[in-house]
Amino acid sequence: MKTLASQPAFGGLIDAILDDQADLSAVDRFSLFHADHSPATVPSRVYSALMPARAPRPGEQYAFEVDLDRCSGCKACVVACHSMNGLDDGEVWREVGLLVGGPAARADLPILQHVTSACHHCVDPACLNACPVDAYEKDPVTGIVKHLDDQCFGCQYCTLACPYDAPKFHAAKGIVRKCDMCSDRLAVGEAPACVQGCPHEAIRIRLVEVAEVVALADAKIFLPTAPDPGYTLPTTRYISKHPLRGPVRAADHYYNEPEHAHWPLVVMLVLTQASAGGFAIDAVSRARGLYVPFTLPALSLALGLIGIHASLLHLGRPLYAYRALIGIRHSWLSREIAAFGAFGALTSTYLAALFLRPALAPWLSLAAALSGVAAVLCSVMVYHVVRRPFWHASLSLPKFFGTLALLGLSVALVASPRSRFIASLLVATTLAKLALEASALTHLRDPRSSPLRRSAELLIKPLAKASIARLILGFLGGVLLPLVVLMTPEPKIQAALALAAFVLAFTGEIAERALFFAAVVRPKMPGGVSS
Repeated sequence: MKTLASQPAFGGLIDAILDDQADLSAVDRFSLFHADHSPATVPSRVYSALMPARAPRPGEQYAFEVDLDRCSGCKACVVACHSMNGLDDGEVWREVGLLVGGPAARADLPILQHVTSACHHCVDPACLNACPVDAYEKDPVTGIVKHLDDQCFGCQYCTLACPYDAPKFHAAKGIVRKCDMCSDRLAVGEAPACVQGCPHEAIRIRLVEVAEVVALADAKIFLPTAPDPGYTLPTTRYISKHPLRGPVRAADHYYNEPEHAHWPLVVMLVLTQASAGGFAIDAVSRARGLYVPFTLPALSLALGLIGIHASLLHLGRPLYAYRALIGIRHSWLSREIAAFGAFGALTSTYLAALFLRPALAPWLSLAAALSGVAAVLCSVMVYHVVRRPFWHASLSLPKFFGTLALLGLSVALVASPRSRFIASLLVATTLAKLALEASALTHLRDPRSSPLRRSAELLIKPLAKASIARLILGFLGGVLLPLVVLMTPEPKIQAALALAAFVLAFTGEIAERALFFAAVVRPKMPGGVSS
């Protein structure tokens, strides 16, 4: 074919196609070279066409290298990964996205760049740091980040922490799974499935120096439109002889759809914050020498225990929930679980002391309230550390503690429906919290398509009905009915209205927390036009 292609009749595009087809693969080149050389004389470059000829040395690790000039978007790498790893329908560990834009080297040629990506086997992996059960390990020799399926209990926190959307939750198995660079194949000198499956040899395994990865991340050198590499220090190298110039964006940049609401977490967060609020009001009231009806701590304890147990419904394998404290040194989720465990123990002890040791009740009330506040702070950090702007502590902290105050006052109003002070404070708290939530819409004025603007667009477009329902329920339960309670002299009617106010306020907070999850913008690698 090379002889034919060299003839003038086969010029231009046909010449280029035939020459490319005549090029030998890495395996063919290796075989031909071996036919004329002994193993001792074969240079390392022959072995390293698709993977290194040696194992990593100290300060090095394996990494994917993607030649963007060779990637055609054929998705053969996706198919090879799926087949070799026995993935189920709809399960993918490697994906192919697209970058579009311009101007390129020539004004009449827009940028259309395919990008293949999988787990980047980061130097400082967010999935490993976030996991509460230590179901991840970074191999000290190869640097490969492996997921330990048997250790995982399916909390899915790593899927929130990873900015590249690498870990994938498998609902049927109840665990997360991800790319491990086909480490079993690498161990015996075989290239990963995606590397062998690529017909253009666009994917290779290379050795990278950790110090260089850190330096490149500090310089923000990675891939246009990809999340900030300074967060996890990804090791994948994207190379090209024609660097992307001009404004480029992911093909799915304007694809803006709500995320999963995570209903068990919604219920858990709202109930535990309501409980913490009830005990905080109980402690303040006792410290001031005020009468506290037993209904307040009793109802608060019931809400807290229901919320803590509701979180188990979020786990893919709830029978392994006892493992949750393993990662307490590095995982905010483990710390949150430990804090709520202490909160449940202290609140239960406090209620028992009201009957058995009344003298200890004031101290236990204070301890219970402080543990509740600490647990809610941990909840704030669980979402703050994953670096999604809509979940930043500056936004989530007032939301979470606003729920604590609002529902704590609602519970207190149920316990003491004749308290004009509690009803008035509930109205003021609700108005302040609704105003805070509405302030998210100010980001619609942002000329950039920032994550906060996209969250605001979600709130007024696909999530508009939920946003309106949240506003109506919050106003009815936190403003209108408490005002009616203030104007009603009949105790029985006051009690009924106070209970109705709590139900409506609680439902409104459920809606707010569902929006908290659904309106967040998920960071990820560039996707395709149909993503």
